[in-house]
Order: sequence, then C-alpha cells, then structure tokens
Amino acid sequence: MFTVIGTALDALDRATTGAIDTGRLDDPTPCSAWTVAQVLFHAAGDQHAWASIVGSGSSPSYDPFNPPHRLDEGVAVTVAKAIEAATAAWAGVDPAAQSVRTPLPPVPTMAPELAAAACALDAAVHAWDVAVATGQPSPLTAALAEQLMPAARATAEPLRGFAYAAALPAQPDDDPAAALLRYLGRNPHWTP
Repeated sequence: MFTVIGTALDALDRATTGAIDTGRLDDPTPCSAWTVAQVLFHAAGDQHAWASIVGSGSSPSYDPFNPPHRLDEGVAVTVAKAIEAATAAWAGVDPAAQSVRTPLPPVPTMAPELAAAACALDAAVHAWDVAVATGQPSPLTAALAEQLMPAARATAEPLRGFAYAAALPAQPDDDPAAALLRYLGRNPHWTP
C-alpha cells in the first residue's frame, strides 16, 4: 500500500478513538456545519467512495456530503470499516500503472501516487479537523503535509465551494501543515 495512505488512515483512526474516548462527538469542528461525528461519517464515506473506485469496495450507504449525526453501527465501527476498505483497495493498486480512476468529478483519473495522496489528503485533513475539535494533538505533521500538498494543488481549485473553502492568505511563519490548511480554506489556529 502507498505509505501516505497508511499514515493518513492511521491519523484518522487515532482521531476517531480520541473523539470517542473524550465523548465529544457532538462538538463543533472547523467544518462549521458539521459536528465531530458528522466529520467522521463524512471521512468514512469518502474512504468508501475511493475504495469503490480504485478497488472492489462498495460506495457508502449515505451521502458523505450530507453526513448523518448518528448511524446504527456508530462512529468507531463505521470508520474502522472505511479504513479496512481503503486499505484493501489501495493494496491492490499498481504504483506503476499509467493512471487510477478517482471519485473526483473534475479530475476523473490521476497518476497512482497523486491519487493516493488525494485520498490521503481527505483522511488526514479530516483527522486534523477532529483532533483540533476534541483537544487532541494535530496529526498533520510537516512531512505529511508536504506529501499532501501536490494533491491539494491538483484537486482543490475545481472543488472550491463544494469540498473546499476559498484559500486563506499564507502567513510568513506558516510551516507546511499550516500552509496546507490555509490552502484548503482552514485556519490552522482554529479553536472550538
């Protein structure tokens, strides 16, 4: 599997566990219209969408862009199943392939490394959303952010207003994680 996917999915798993352990699933997040639980359901749905396109997974049973507040299986099981599906799907992707299909309408195919980074971008940024919303340490390291920035640059513009907000102005003291978050329309210093 692509290392960037494994790193991002691990971050999403840790953020999920932390949110559940602190009992803060109803807290607000940097995704202003969504609670912690909704961000996690959205992130899980996106991973299922990627898995269904690049592998043999199934699409989510709900609209990831209108995530529920609750699901019968709960957050932990829903996210765990999404991580399992994504891990299995990406394990079957040939890194030397010419291209990989994506669930991103404006960018239907990408080179495998870039597609893996785009999928990882979703997991990692939503792991950050949940972590900062629930008082956990940021899972978005400078090294991970540097790996994700090319995918952000390749996908964010056509998805602005739908999946991403307008970019925020860069600041002179931004590290790679802050630069990535600002590029995706997030305030790296957001607090609840």
